[in-house]
Amino acid sequence: MASTTSTSTTGSIANTVSDAANYVVESGKELLSGASKEGNKEVAKGHTDASLTDRASAGFSAVGDKIEESGHSAKADAHKESAKH
Repeated sequence: MASTTSTSTTGSIANTVSDAANYVVESGKELLSGASKEGNKEVAKGHTDASLTDRASAGFSAVGDKIEESGHSAKADAHKESAKH
């Protein structure tokens, strides 16, 4: 009986540590996507010497970065909540 409780407790701790690590990773990815988005927005706005084609491409990239940023944020929140339980 004691070994079953010990195993489930160890598994629970391992899951919590895993969720916490995944939270950190997803939070980092969220920050990187946000930084990339902001850089692309500046190019798209014309705050550089970029061509019109490059500005349009940067605009599309900024939208993609925002989608990635939101996805990483949602995953990070899910891992954070899972680590609490």
